[in-house]
Amino acid sequence: MAGVGLGAAAVSSTSIALAPSASAATHPGMLHTQADFDRMRDRVNAGTQPWRAGWDRLVANSHSQSTWTPRPTATIIRGGDGQNYPQLYNDIHAAYQNALRWRISGSTAHGDKARDILNGWSGTFRTLTGNADRFLAAGIYGYQFANAAEIMRGYSGFDLNRFKTMMLNIFYPMNNSFLTNHNDACITNYWANWDLCNMNSILAIGILCDDQAKIDQAINYFKTGAGNGSILHAIPFLHSGGLAQWQESGRDQGHTMMGVGLMGTFCEMAWNQGQDLYGYSGNRFMQACEYIARYNLGQSVPFTTYRWGSGQNCAQQQQTAVSSASRGQDRPVWALVHAHYAQRRGLSVPNITAYMNRVRPEGGGGDYGTTSGGFDQLGFGTLTHTR
Repeated sequence: MAGVGLGAAAVSSTSIALAPSASAATHPGMLHTQADFDRMRDRVNAGTQPWRAGWDRLVANSHSQSTWTPRPTATIIRGGDGQNYPQLYNDIHAAYQNALRWRISGSTAHGDKARDILNGWSGTFRTLTGNADRFLAAGIYGYQFANAAEIMRGYSGFDLNRFKTMMLNIFYPMNNSFLTNHNDACITNYWANWDLCNMNSILAIGILCDDQAKIDQAINYFKTGAGNGSILHAIPFLHSGGLAQWQESGRDQGHTMMGVGLMGTFCEMAWNQGQDLYGYSGNRFMQACEYIARYNLGQSVPFTTYRWGSGQNCAQQQQTAVSSASRGQDRPVWALVHAHYAQRRGLSVPNITAYMNRVRPEGGGGDYGTTSGGFDQLGFGTLTHTR
């Protein structure tokens, strides 16, 4: 039976930046572009803050070391008996962090390590399984894996074609199945993050594989999808004062902030492919981020009763108040949205800005505990996204 699982060159701040021109696929073009890497390198080498503090946080993380020992595995299980998925997410974050260190410092030891982790998994990994949570794994680790591979594109000895095959054969079918069938549950059964992570994976795989149909599939779902990850379902209610209610706000704040990270990642990847989704529906995502940040900073927010159908028979459920569970949690998701709305667009986002300053410098996987929630986002936004 389907069930609800546990979700898991500088621009002036006063200028209005436009999304890059659309193309078949811009590379590198997921969370980071070449201009982003150039900015990171220049600021870190100059010792400029806060980039240097972000770099120091990266260098201190055990996952970013060139001595990391990967554990590629043929079968990964998330949910149910025999779970071993920490092996996957720890190695993905090690690949991403070593790839960042190579791009910024030029260290071939870190580049070689990132390459070897990616090659090890693409040569070994065959099956992703488990209970319903396997779809969370397919989404979260799919988009993260693809981002690490995008950074390493063209690196000597990196078998990009074999890596693409892994993404297309293991991750994409599960991502597509979830968005199409929702594990045979009521369309509103699964929280927004379930859709969002699978949307991210499809978009990232489309970029990695120069597959415009997959890019379009993900972006079209963001705009008009039937599930809770599409923007009008993920952000169902607008309130006065430039605030908008998130679909999981009545559930808990940890998963709500996870949504900030996932929708922010989606918008940034789309932006780097020439699509402005940050501004979609009157900056709806910005209003949701302001709402979430405001509440988690200890202030009050309005709340409209949220109703949905659950399980396989759409049994009616409702939430009548914003949840205080995990209120004030720190997740490394704020630098990215601040960089777009405040720095690229020059908009006033006081709550986002306050939360960004509170969690700065942002860390990444390994800095927020050992369980999967600390690896839901790639992190290090202070280093990678500050403009």
